[in-house]
Amino acid sequence: MNFLISGTDTGVGKTYVACGLIRALRKSGRPAVGLKPLCSGGWEDIEAIMNANEQAVPLHVVNSVLFQAPLAPYAAALVENRTFDLVAAKMNFAGIQSQFSPIFVEGAGGLLVPILRDYDFGDLAADWGLGLIIVAANRLGVLNHCRLIVEVAQRRGLSISAIVLNELDDETDVARQTNPSILEDVLEKPVIRLAHGATDFGPVIRELGL
Repeated sequence: MNFLISGTDTGVGKTYVACGLIRALRKSGRPAVGLKPLCSGGWEDIEAIMNANEQAVPLHVVNSVLFQAPLAPYAAALVENRTFDLVAAKMNFAGIQSQFSPIFVEGAGGLLVPILRDYDFGDLAADWGLGLIIVAANRLGVLNHCRLIVEVAQRRGLSISAIVLNELDDETDVARQTNPSILEDVLEKPVIRLAHGATDFGPVIRELGL
């Protein structure tokens, strides 16, 4: 199975999780790679994924469109008067499936971020047959954010493959300590907590069944 890595917000660690999974699987001999079809505001995420891929996939396949404006793809496309070719991006994805598995497709922001006026990353996950990896920052407010994205995903019939709670720093408080167990309780799903700077992605890989 291939996966969409989506966040509850921007800056929660989607690229970090994507690259960690790719590196761990490739180190074990699996031909895993990542894509970031749409990227806004900078080259850094694309470069990180290219490096995790060990340059196994050409740049034009990893990234179909790079917007300069740090905005949602639909907003950036309007500002820059550019378009995103969904058909070409899907063909790029389909063209490497016989060579690489699993493929991790990193989204931009969250599941409902618009790519086109009436097409978002949830639609892309459904069209491309991707399981959903939800990445959230472990902080106050994450209970609501995770419940919202899980409810939307379930309503759309998307498969939730893993929920990853990412520590963005070494600080701690009562909310951070209790968030994992509360989320597991109310969502009735396992929640994997990643320590800040974690390099062991084995728990996530096992949850994905890889």
